[in-house]
Amino acid sequence: MNKAQLVEAIADKLGGRQQAADAVDAVLDAIVRATVAGDRVSVTGFGSFEKVDRPARYARNPQTGERVRVKKTSVPRFRAGQGFKDLVSGTKKLPKGGEVSVKKAPKGSLTGGASATVKKAAAKKATTAKKAAAKTAVAKKTVAKKTTATAVKKATAKTAVAKKATPAAKKATVKKAAATAKKTATTAKKTAPAAKKATAKTTAPAKKATARKTTAKKTTARKK
Repeated sequence: MNKAQLVEAIADKLGGRQQAADAVDAVLDAIVRATVAGDRVSVTGFGSFEKVDRPARYARNPQTGERVRVKKTSVPRFRAGQGFKDLVSGTKKLPKGGEVSVKKAPKGSLTGGASATVKKAAAKKATTAKKAAAKTAVAKKTVAKKTTATAVKKATAKTAVAKKATPAAKKATVKKAAATAKKTATTAKKTAPAAKKATAKTTAPAKKATARKTTAKKTTARKK
């Protein structure tokens, strides 16, 4: 019998196939979740589901005979109840009509007993610790982001100040160069007249000496 056949078998008793499918899914989901969490699911007269830890061990590969190390793992285990065993072995007979009689659950079994309460409390503490650790991690990340953002803003501000200062420095350099050029031009203007006068003085006597030589030549020619 598979799941679909199981649903069909109880559909008439639960008022329809959809209701039966929902009931089966709900029961199986509850059993699986409780077993994974480490709780023992016990149904009196039917059996119990529990999680069993298997330590690391060595096994042999059935094909090669090689020795292989198996890691530590956890497996689900089902133990049939005494009533279920008696029905399967034939000690008790199944009723012809109606449901299989199952003994009522003892007091405290519906809530899981003391062990289940302790496990639930431990699970709650672990969940609370995980949430607190997650909040702390988020807070640290937020602080780190804020610090990074502040550092980036400061670096950007310094860069902007440097960029603003660079044009000012360029302007100052240009002004200094212009002032130097003006001074050079002024000095050149002042020295130009003096240079012209000195040149005129130097060339004037030379012209007079040349004129005197020419006159002397003419006089000598006339005497001859």
